[in-house]
Amino acid sequence: MLSSSVLLHLLHIDASARIGLSGRDRHGSQTRRLSRRFIDRWATMRPMDPVTYRDVGSVPPRPVSGDWIAAAFTPPERRSEAQRAMLAESDRLTAEVGAADLIVVGVPIYNFGVPAPLKAWIDNVVRVGVTFGFDRTRVGEPYWPMLPPGKRLVILTARGDYGYAEGGRLAAMNLVEAGLRVPLSYIGIHESHAVAIEYDEFADERLTASITAAEAAVDRLVGDLLPGRRNESDTSAASTVSP
Repeated sequence: MLSSSVLLHLLHIDASARIGLSGRDRHGSQTRRLSRRFIDRWATMRPMDPVTYRDVGSVPPRPVSGDWIAAAFTPPERRSEAQRAMLAESDRLTAEVGAADLIVVGVPIYNFGVPAPLKAWIDNVVRVGVTFGFDRTRVGEPYWPMLPPGKRLVILTARGDYGYAEGGRLAAMNLVEAGLRVPLSYIGIHESHAVAIEYDEFADERLTASITAAEAAVDRLVGDLLPGRRNESDTSAASTVSP
């Protein structure tokens, strides 16, 4: 197990287009509410752990372009100044992921998937030669993750409808968790956990109950992920809580 004295670096990402927090600001974001609760509770338990914050909902990364792809696939020693400038933002984003032990993402469901700014972030951090390797001559699997092991992902999401959890009426239409878990596991982040608020568009007692249950689930998850509270050999776990 990790020692409680070892510093853990958190990367906190918000992807909602709404800038406020529900329960505090008019039309505030449910996912920002959950992610802020997670970070604040973690800081209460472990104030020494550094946190890097990136608000892609307010400041979206540049989408991948043809010039970006050309620069990424050019060997570093052969890149022009323009190509290095093209990749500068991706360099910063991948460095943040590389430094993080725990990535906490507040992400609403938009049209069944992740918001476009978060997809741009994913496309910037899933990068050949930096976070995943590729060798067409390699025997067996030509791709492999390059991030060091042990990183963990927390997905804090909100849904206007209900029944998106596994076995639910809309489970097949929930592309948010898979939209993060699949590409991030591809680069080496294999353990993930998710908590969701549902019934957001109904705005009735079901939403109130869902928020209460999700906040309690966030509190439990913080406790479960604290050093000394988990089995470090369990690196492929994935859990979902959907009130």
